Amino acid sequence: MAFLGLFLMVFLVVHLGINLCLLRSDGGAWFNAAAHFMGTNYIVKVFEIGLFGGVIFHILIGIILQIQNWMSRPVRYMVTNKTDTPFLSKYMIYTGGIVFIFLIIHFINFYFIKLGWVSNPHISPEGEPEFYLIAQELFMQPLYSFLYIALFIVLGFHLNHAFQAAWQTLGVNHPQYNNCISRFGTFYAIIVPLGFIIIPIYFLFIR
Repeated sequence: MAFLGLFLMVFLVVHLGINLCLLRSDGGAWFNAAAHFMGTNYIVKVFEIGLFGGVIFHILIGIILQIQNWMSRPVRYMVTNKTDTPFLSKYMIYTGGIVFIFLIIHFINFYFIKLGWVSNPHISPEGEPEFYLIAQELFMQPLYSFLYIALFIVLGFHLNHAFQAAWQTLGVNHPQYNNCISRFGTFYAIIVPLGFIIIPIYFLFIR
């Protein structure tokens, strides 16, 4: 769970770097070039399989662990016990579920189009999906953009606890550097979702 979580966090940074190409004033040239590379490079395709496997296993392990926790106490306490357990750790299964819903929407709007499973009106002369136009059309819809922003805020809360919990699970737990890990985790959980959130704001209010 910890290794897969950290792996997905690294991928998020890469994904953010590609998505920020949407903000360039080049008509989507960089973004479409990146999408073309990601869709045709064989090394990336192999990595893609590992990525999907990582997402699926991360979700399955999270569900299994949560069920085990629930089964260990089938009868709930009449009074909520007061512990030092971080607030977000109690709701990781729920924030994770919300993120999973976002992933389904994201796959339908982008990945399934690439596979040809979903019809797409934006096709280049070379017969490839115009992902810049697809993204632009989606982000210019207020409902989609506000949902996107809300889901990334939830992801930020999920990441804030997940980063610290992952290192603790791996045994990196010492008063000398716990504060550093905590601060970096909070920084990551703010900056990365904020980077994604800037994109719909740009298309809605600035472009």
